[in-house]
Amino acid sequence: MSFHMATPLLQCTKPQCNVMRSASCTVQHTFCRSIHSSLRSRPSLIPLRHGQKIPSRRTIQSQFQAFTPPTPESLGKAAPAREYPRTLKWGCRLLIVGALGGGIYFVDSQLYASSLSRSARTFKTGLVVALDYKLNFRPKPFFGGTITDLHRRSAQRMFNLLHQNGGLYLKIGQAIAMQSAVLPPEFQKMFARMFDDAPQNSWKDVESVIREDFGGRSPEEVFGVSFSGDPRKGVMEKKARASASVAQVHWARMADGREIAIKVQKREIASQVGADLWSFQVVMKIYTWWFDLPLYNLVPYISERLKLETDFVNEADNADTMERLVAGEPRLRDRVYIPKVFRELSSKRVMTTEWIEGVRLTDKEALSAPWRGGRGQGSPGAQGAPLLQLNFLALGGEAQLLKPERDAWKGRNGKGGLGLSLKSIMTTMVDLFSAQMFLWGVVHCDPHPGNIFIRRKANGEPELVLIDHGLYINMTPKFRHQYCQFWKAIMTFDNTTLSQITSAWGVKAPDLFASATLMKPYEGGDGTTKRRVTDELKGKTASERHYEVQERMRQGIRDVLSDQDMFPRELLFIGRNMRIVQGNNQFLGSPVNRIKMTGIWASRSLVDNKDLAFSQRLVNGWRHLLFKVMMLSSDVVFWTSKVRQWLGRGGGMEDDMEKQMRYIAKDQFGVELQHNVFEG
Repeated sequence: MSFHMATPLLQCTKPQCNVMRSASCTVQHTFCRSIHSSLRSRPSLIPLRHGQKIPSRRTIQSQFQAFTPPTPESLGKAAPAREYPRTLKWGCRLLIVGALGGGIYFVDSQLYASSLSRSARTFKTGLVVALDYKLNFRPKPFFGGTITDLHRRSAQRMFNLLHQNGGLYLKIGQAIAMQSAVLPPEFQKMFARMFDDAPQNSWKDVESVIREDFGGRSPEEVFGVSFSGDPRKGVMEKKARASASVAQVHWARMADGREIAIKVQKREIASQVGADLWSFQVVMKIYTWWFDLPLYNLVPYISERLKLETDFVNEADNADTMERLVAGEPRLRDRVYIPKVFRELSSKRVMTTEWIEGVRLTDKEALSAPWRGGRGQGSPGAQGAPLLQLNFLALGGEAQLLKPERDAWKGRNGKGGLGLSLKSIMTTMVDLFSAQMFLWGVVHCDPHPGNIFIRRKANGEPELVLIDHGLYINMTPKFRHQYCQFWKAIMTFDNTTLSQITSAWGVKAPDLFASATLMKPYEGGDGTTKRRVTDELKGKTASERHYEVQERMRQGIRDVLSDQDMFPRELLFIGRNMRIVQGNNQFLGSPVNRIKMTGIWASRSLVDNKDLAFSQRLVNGWRHLLFKVMMLSSDVVFWTSKVRQWLGRGGGMEDDMEKQMRYIAKDQFGVELQHNVFEG
């Protein structure tokens, strides 16, 4: 076998190129030169078999055709690239919206304590509830089920909203709960759970609030405490002793031995309060228009009161005012105690008062169980006595619970109590809040059991300690005088005076308003409101009757609030006060005739009113004596209920009145009342 070196077969037409080509070749000169160089540098070796002839140049030319690139004309028109304009446009929009939403969420959660998210959640829930009622509040609901089902799912939505948002929303929920006796039972059962303790914030948040309000100083610097066990300084608990919707309370002992309660506002409240109240106002504005109920004009006043609760300087002012008023009233000064406020350790979001050792009103067993603390001794701190310093033990690596437990008065078995009369406790409470309403016109509007402590004085009598002075209202002298007359009128069935006063307040349903005030059926009216609500309902189905009665009750609300410009806004919170006091009396077993005591304070305040002329006060004094004689008939009702209670056939006067209200509400007005709401 031999090999023959192949020679180039193509010749370029360019003069300077000797490469062979075919007749159809249109290759450029540069391309030809590259081919020529390649062939010369790397010639092909064509193997030949034995006897095979070397192919001729013509044969090789016939076997191999020259490379001919296509012309642009032969390729035709190029197809345009496929584009997706709608996809790209919406994709860009989604990216922009996503980025914008993520940025807003980040800023809202980090800088504004999720205020926008909370507001959006409020509007969504409000809209869903409103649409549900608009479509299904009828004898035959549009989407099936019953009106009871509608109430239940709406109550659950509202409850979830208030708990998810927390903060002031819990305050609003508690306000609704205390006034929910006229709401459907599904709402009453749901909102009765609004009084559970709120979760507490971390110590990091607490420390941040203290630093922000005290010019960057740490809690150690502000309160003179140490967390490392320095014996020259005081101590402070990082875990809160109590936590509510707006603030939480920490115990501390300063270097001089005084024990203090440090109330620290939750850090997020300052950022949330404006947006929360704005959302509340917007929703109520929409509901007022949508359901044709005169509600919105009351909202600004409610919002103002709630906002003041977040200002601890205002709370300290209220506490000082109440302390001064109690000290100046001989009938109360030795029975009621207001904790002292340390102004130098307080700010807009931090309030420091003396620590109170006492038994909460809810612990009925501890209030009445036998006293084991020794003869002639009082409970710790009674009448402002200094608390004895006891040894404490730090738990864990860093102090968490340090406050000593002062419960020796419970005895060795721990079953002892204050040994107090429930009647004496409740008498002091009714006297205090009656004096606020009728004598001073300065009313604490949140007297629920968590804000009342009871201590035992050395003489064996109770001492009531009132805390949490954030929610107050101030009555003008004119309105306070009218309120005294109003209470005296409903106690004596003076319908002429009752109508005059309620007309001055813009109320067209005096008997209904009197029943709401007494929290028992008012039996001295002409019954026009009752007849308007219940007449001509015979023969209707249960569903139709339920719907129509509630529609008429809505008209009753319009009558009560017929002239909103004249309606005293203070009545909203005074009613709250009285309802809580009524619930407290009922919880303790109705030991006192609350209505009689309240009426006597109203009548006596007309005598003590120094704004009246002496002659008018003299006339009121004579009428007051007659009024007390008339009130003896109320004692007959009270003692009848008390005897039934002793025989195990009733719970007392408050329970009997509640049964009457339940009967009137359910069988005649279509509203069911729940017992647990009154317990508050």
